[in-house]
Formats: sequence, structure tokens, C-alpha cells
Amino acid sequence: MDCYKKCVACLFDYETPVTLVISSKRVGAVFRLIQLLIIAYIIVYECWMQQAYQETDSVVSSVSTKVKGTAITNTAVLGVHVWDVAEYVIPPQGENSFFVLTNMIVTPGQTQGRCPEVPGPTTVCLSDSDCRSGYSDVRGSGVQTGLCVNYSASVKTCEVLSWCPLENDTEIPGPALLEAAEDFTVLIKNSIQYPKFKFRKQNILPHINSTYLKNCTFNRKTDPECPIFRLGDMLAEAGEDFRNMAVKGGAMGIFLDWTCDLDMKERLCVPKYTFSRLDNKNCETNAAHGYNFRYAKYFKNSDNTETRTLVKAYGIRFDVIVFGKAGKFSAVQAIVHIGATLSFLSLVNAVCDWFVLNFMEKREFYNKHKFIHLDKMEDTQALVTVIFLKQAFMLHIVCSFTANFAEVRHSQSS
Repeated sequence: MDCYKKCVACLFDYETPVTLVISSKRVGAVFRLIQLLIIAYIIVYECWMQQAYQETDSVVSSVSTKVKGTAITNTAVLGVHVWDVAEYVIPPQGENSFFVLTNMIVTPGQTQGRCPEVPGPTTVCLSDSDCRSGYSDVRGSGVQTGLCVNYSASVKTCEVLSWCPLENDTEIPGPALLEAAEDFTVLIKNSIQYPKFKFRKQNILPHINSTYLKNCTFNRKTDPECPIFRLGDMLAEAGEDFRNMAVKGGAMGIFLDWTCDLDMKERLCVPKYTFSRLDNKNCETNAAHGYNFRYAKYFKNSDNTETRTLVKAYGIRFDVIVFGKAGKFSAVQAIVHIGATLSFLSLVNAVCDWFVLNFMEKREFYNKHKFIHLDKMEDTQALVTVIFLKQAFMLHIVCSFTANFAEVRHSQSS
């Protein structure tokens, strides 16, 4: 029953704040310090660093690339061969990316036929009974015929139906055949827009002309606005050695940061270029290291037999990654963010009350006057005293002001 009465009494209680002025340098210092910190947070972090007064939009982008350069190789398989952009950029146009061939294993003159499988744990045999006719190993090179044939003078493997002769990729050429690709260049054309602000721009800036493009190469100090990049320079800036990476290939990221403050002049909104390797070169094992794929060139030989040249291509894939955010002043955003942040000032009183009621020497005296219940006679008397003193103080100020004003008028009239 007592619990019920307390709940009812609590339900119908009404609380109203009482102003308690405490003359204390310690409390005053804490109070002003917290206020100063909150105001500094609003000015420095919200307004200056975060620019919370701005409305923002994300970038929409389109990218195209054009690689240039030639190289020459002299190998036993291909002989003297000059490589141009039509051969070493595969495919000619990618989705915000391009691939540059740097190394290869070439297997020429392949035709459909029978040949011994490359030696491996599942392909080495001693007799025909070790081979299964019609069996196809997903990791093998063809379909077994059921015969065990000589691969070399000392090794026998299962015969397969496949493109023969089979590719042997156990040894990768080193150094890379197309080391000269280090000096190739790529023109990156990037158009962006911020739809919300109807803002459009491209990385080929308005003052750049065709004469400049024919002679410039990106350099962070001398030509930071040139959109033509030397491949070797990009890898060097990313902390990579082009010749080492060219042997097995890899993946590189070209980052264009279009973060802009549209409250500033438009000419200040320019891309910032950075470069980084995307694949993990420091993996614990060498399995599946680098970047490679296969493609073939098909033709008919003199006997009208379909023939192909198989190429296992190693190279560097460059991904062009565009990102950014633009901001512009918005009165609504400014009111919402600054108003929400200023609400933190209400915490100052709570912190100071907690400090006064828990750590001050006269905390019990402050607690008695902080929380006053009108159903207690002694507390009522304390409240009356506080109100009386406050009213007496205000009356004193009014009387003093009136007396001073009358004295001034009297002196002016005399």
C-alpha cells in the first residue's frame, strides 16, 4: 500500500526549476571551460573541418583511356616482333580499366589432334590401364584416349585429344619480354558531374590545348594538371618496381579524387591523382600470384586446317577509380546542424550540477537548496527566504537606479 501511495504521489508531482546562484571560482571555471570547449567544437570541427553547413552530393563519372607506345622483342618462337597498342592493350576498351601486356608464354601452331598430356600427379602412367578413355580432368588439357604414350624418353603420360602441341607454362620468361612498356603512356579522359548542383567538369581543364597535350607528361611538381601518365612513373609513386611487377603481372589503382567545395571558385575544383597497388604482393604463398589470362589467334594453314597461336598473357591491369563529394552552402543544413550542436550547451548545467552536488565541500548545503519540496515546512521557509532575498535585491537595484536618475535630472535643471 505504501508503494502504491508513493507511485501516486510521484505521478502527480510537478517540478519547476529554481535558480541557485553559487559564487565559486572552481564551479565558474568548470562552467566556462565546458562552454568554451563546446563552442570550439562547433567552430573548428562542425563548421571548419566537417563543413556541416553545406548540402552535399556524390560524383557521377565517365572514364575513357588511350595508351600509346611501341616495343620490340626477339624470341625463338616469334623472332623479331614489333608490338603496338593494338596488340598489347587487351581488350581495346575496358570498363574504367585497361590492361597492358608485359610478359607472355606463346604456343604457336596448335591444331586439333592427339598428344601426350603434360606430366602431373594424375597424368603420369605406366600402362594403358592407368588411363581412362573419355575422362576429362578439369585441371588437365583435354580428354583422355585411354592410351599411355611417351612424353619424353623417361616419362609416360596419358594421351589426350586437345589442341596440340600442349602449352607448357612451368617456366615464366624473366626478365619480362615487354619491359619497354615502362615508358608507355596513357591518356585518361574523365568527365564528372554533381547533378544536385548542376555542376560539370572534366580533368582536361579549360586552359589545356592540343599542343600542350602532345608534349606534357604528368609530374606532381612540374605538370600536376597533365592527364597523360607514364606507366613506370605511376608504379614508382606507388612504391613498386615496374620490371619486377611486369614478370607475373598485377593490379594497379589510379585514383581520381574530385572532392570540391563549390562555395569556392570553380577553377579550384580539380582532381587529385594518387596511385596504389591493388593486389597483394606480400601474400604468405606464391600461389595464384600476379595477373594473367589466355587468348588465342586463329587462322587456316596451307592445308586449310584450323590452327591457332595460344598466348598466356601476363600484364598489369590498371583500374581507374573516381570518387568525390561536393558541398555547397545551405541555410537549412546550417540551421539544423548548428542548432543540434548548440543543444550540447544544455549539458553544461547538468555537468556543473553533478560537480557541485558530489565534489564540493558544501555539497549537502547546495543539495538542500537545489531540491525543495513544498510539502515540508522547513523547505517552504527556505524557499520563501530565497524568493524574499531575490525580490529585495531587485527592489534595491530599482530604487538605486531611480535615485540616481532623479539626481541627474535635478543637476541638469539647476
